[in-house]
Amino acid sequence: MKDTKPAQKDAYTLILEAIDEGVYRPGDRLVESELAERFGVSRTPVREALQRLETQSMLTRDGRSLIVASLDHNELAELYAVRTELEGLAARLAARHATDEEIHVLQDMAREDRALLGDPQALSRANRRFHHQIHLASHNRFLVQQLDLVHRSMALLATTSFAAVGREEVALAEHDAIVAAIAAHDGDAAYRALKAHISKAFETRLKIDAGEVRLR
Repeated sequence: MKDTKPAQKDAYTLILEAIDEGVYRPGDRLVESELAERFGVSRTPVREALQRLETQSMLTRDGRSLIVASLDHNELAELYAVRTELEGLAARLAARHATDEEIHVLQDMAREDRALLGDPQALSRANRRFHHQIHLASHNRFLVQQLDLVHRSMALLATTSFAAVGREEVALAEHDAIVAAIAAHDGDAAYRALKAHISKAFETRLKIDAGEVRLR
């Protein structure tokens, strides 16, 4: 009989998910022994995972300690420049290749996420799922891989743009426009809608950093 138990996550995945979920934030120190105890694994795979994350610039050195990296203004701008183009491409390809079922899933996500208004962290998690679904609907494995790398670096941002007062409702309306374009199989409209969505998110994040918008 085939074993249907889910595969156990490795130390690398566990640490990466903890950073992505905000358990560890930029500037937080990661201690090998504490991580091993938290995740119930031995120290060797934790050590290897930390080395891998340092190589990927997810962690940086502070003396002898490893801390979660942060992005300066130029790095943030570079990240969003790449993300904007890749996300726009994903939307364009999704408009061409998404199945009816994939479109229905996107429509359901856009509708159901409105129940999360007022909870920026929950909306941020839902937003990642929504964008990942568009990536998958592009049916381009190489694009999905590159976007996975981009979104991994997004975990280094300490604050979600959904925390900005007024951003939630606007962002979900932008999601509706993206889904409508994909459902209409209008690649150009989907590309423009998703690029505009990411551009507005970047603008909001810059205003957060400048202290120009109030946070929830």
